[in-house]
Amino acid sequence: MCKFIRFVDKSKIILAKIKEMCIFAPSINFKILLSYMELPDFMKYANKFSQSEFVEKISRIAKRAGAKLVYAALILYYTLGSDKISVKDKAVIIGALGYLISPLDVIPDAIPIAGLGDDLAVLIYVLQKVWGDVSEEIKQKARAKLNSWFDEDEIEEINNLFDKE
Repeated sequence: MCKFIRFVDKSKIILAKIKEMCIFAPSINFKILLSYMELPDFMKYANKFSQSEFVEKISRIAKRAGAKLVYAALILYYTLGSDKISVKDKAVIIGALGYLISPLDVIPDAIPIAGLGDDLAVLIYVLQKVWGDVSEEIKQKARAKLNSWFDEDEIEEINNLFDKE
């Protein structure tokens, strides 16, 4: 059974520190950010997922979110159609994508810089769980879609998808 980390009562203090760090230091190391936070119970966001809302959200936030977040989201989205992924993993993917779509999550998307950090953490966490079952075809399809939103220089960051920096 998957064990999802839930926020504890002290998380408000931790989140305040994350917001402060990210607002005043935009180049904050992602590994440091993750050391201050735990992943939310994103499965409660599964009912927020729909294909049309996903496409709309990704199109709207692509440039602001960065190639790494968009690539992770696209891979998870395209993986939903794969027969190599278990129903259980598909449910987790839907939860993660629902979390991305929801404007009201742990760190609201409207907060500059920090607002999408929690979304990226959730996407990368889930992507690491299913990465071994992601086909090259899906990876190529996601990269091809990135080409419509990003320059080649911006796309380079996906080469270090699981780096925490």
